[in-house]
Parts: sequence; structure tokens; C-alpha cells
Amino acid sequence: MDIFQKCFEYQTARDAIAGGYYPYFLPLTESEGTEVTYKGHRLIMCGSNNYLGLTTHPKVKEAAIKAIERFGTSCTGSRFLNGTLELHEQLEHKLAKWVKKDAALVFSTGMQVNLGTISALVGRGEYVVLDRDDHASIVDGARLGWGQIKRYRHNNMKDLEKALSSLPKEKGKMVVVDGLFSMEGDIAPLPEIVPICKKYGTRLMVDDAHAIGVLGGGRGTAVHFGMTDEVDLIMATFSKSFASLGGFIAGDEDVVHYIKHHARSLIFSASIPAPNAAAALASLEIMREEPERVERVNQIGEKMRSGYKAMGYDIGNSVTPVIPIIIGDDMRTFMIWKALFDAGVFVNPVLSPAVPPGRQLLRTSYMATHTEEQMDRVLDVFETVGKQVGVI
Repeated sequence: MDIFQKCFEYQTARDAIAGGYYPYFLPLTESEGTEVTYKGHRLIMCGSNNYLGLTTHPKVKEAAIKAIERFGTSCTGSRFLNGTLELHEQLEHKLAKWVKKDAALVFSTGMQVNLGTISALVGRGEYVVLDRDDHASIVDGARLGWGQIKRYRHNNMKDLEKALSSLPKEKGKMVVVDGLFSMEGDIAPLPEIVPICKKYGTRLMVDDAHAIGVLGGGRGTAVHFGMTDEVDLIMATFSKSFASLGGFIAGDEDVVHYIKHHARSLIFSASIPAPNAAAALASLEIMREEPERVERVNQIGEKMRSGYKAMGYDIGNSVTPVIPIIIGDDMRTFMIWKALFDAGVFVNPVLSPAVPPGRQLLRTSYMATHTEEQMDRVLDVFETVGKQVGVI
């Protein structure tokens, strides 16, 4: 049996390409934040994680350019060896302060944060407990570790307690949850999760990839609920509100020190280049100086949620600027995506296994820099397309 046989037989994506409804890997020729261009076709971008609209901010671009001029384009080594710059440590210090933790550690990507942190902490004979809607990077980090994985139904506290109560009291345990769930825009109920974790002697890690810049005045889910001291570890990425690339883990200094010396995805990966670190630093400063951006993106989220609900769309339990349009069928999801795309609105179609069967959706997300005119245009297009297709 040829191991490549499955590659030769895989036709799903090719069929979609031939049918004209393939929505992935679209090469954009221009991107100005709220608007993008694809083969001369101008679209309003409602599928980006650029929540604060900082990717085109002059201060962020200037910081990245100056960092290239000073440090070049790459560190050409891992953080463990020759790849640590003073810039990295400055960023770690300021990030820890921002999320109100003792220490932080910068990785090359957000995916690597979860892969390295979870696999380093959860050893043989220990347990990691996951929400069923947790991001794939959390699941993969759990699989890489030597511990056992338990999962509970999404945001179901009875099921979480059932999972924890079944585990040996003498064994190490950690619950890992998304703070803001990236597909359906709802939030982990930390005020309910924390007491359950304490009851069973379980540590808690919150993935704030999508919450930093959106919740808690931009500081994340723990600050949003006023529970920073009860959350043991906070991770986030730079590829969203920080307008860069990379990620970090923050927590007690001893724990971060341990991760620093045991996370394989940190030790065996080149560090983020200086311009990425500088861009993240500049973005963090803008978050401090311009809190109105966080307020604005949440105002836009409220406007769009209200607009979609009024039309009759199912937006699930979203309470954030991440708003799903739940369709529940593969082909209809593709059909609506294509109609929106042709009408000048860019959104993301999401199918199983990224969401459960029956929850296929269009993922929409918004930026603080979207204008009222752009949002009104998006709502008009959604109303027209929804009626044409018969979903509203």
C-alpha cells in the first residue's frame, strides 16, 4: 500500500475548485484592513481577526521598519540559544504587566504556545481537561503530552464537574479553555469554572487568543470577570489584536520558568523576528493609549448582532465581535458564502470538524476601524442574500 494513495484519491477540494465554490487560500492582492482586493474585486473584510485594526496603524508599521533596520529580518536561532533579543524580554515584561501576571514568555506562534505549554506541564499519569469547543491547538498540545485527555460538553458546568470528579484526587490536573471561543463568539463562564477547579484541586489555563484586545478593556477574559488571581495561566497570540505574529504564556514566575526550559516548541523553533516583536510592542502601547478602540469594536459587534437577529439569522450565543451565522449545511454554507463574496463581503465558511455537524456556519468578525457605512452595506448584503437563498 502506497502511503501517498490517499493523496492521489483526495478530490473534495478539487471538486469545489472546479465547481467555483472553493473558499480557501484566496490570494489577496491588496489589504487595507477593512477592505481587501481579490483579482480586482473589492470586498469589505468581515473575516479577519484584526480586531483593533492595527495592522495598518502608522506607529505599528514604523516600529517594524525600525526594528528591521536595527536587527535585520531574522534572529536565525531559537530563544534557547542565540535567538533572544532584549526586545523579546521587554515585550515579555510589558505583556505580563498587561495581563496582570508575574511573568510572560514569548513563542514564535500562538499554536506553539499551546503545543509547548500543555505538553510540558501535563506529564505521565496526569490529566488535561478540555472544553469540546476548544481550539485545535489546545487539543494538539494535549495530545503531545504524556497525560490523559478528558473532554466535557461546551460550557456545560455539570459535565465539567462530572469529568473532574472522576479523576484521582492525588493526580495532577489542568483545565484548558478558550476565553472567547473563536467560532461562535461566546465566552467561557470563568465565575462558574473557577470554583469547580478549586473544588477538585485543578489548575486553570485560559486561551485568550481572541479575547485580548476585545474583553476586559483589552486585557482578556480574566480581567473581564475580575478573576485574574484565580486563573493560573493566560495565553494569547500576536496575530490578532497585536497585528503581528507570535504568542505568549503568562503566569507565576516559577511556572513560566519551567515552561521556558521544557517546552519543545520554544526550544526547537527560531524566535520571532525583531519586526514582529516590535510590532507587538507598538500595538500594546496603542491599546494602552487608545482604549476607545476596544470600546469601538464591541460597539460594532453589538450593532451587527442586533442587525442579524432582526433579519432572522441564527447567531448562536455570541456576545462579542465574533458573530457566527449558523447555516447547518455544507453546500448551503458554500452557496451563501459565494453570494456574499460576489456582492463584495468577505466572510469565512466553517465546516466540520472545525464545528460540530449541524453547526456549519459563516464566521464573521469585525474591526474597530470598520465605518458605519461599511457595516450598513454588509447588513444590506446579508439581507439581500439571505432572502435570495431562503435562510431568512
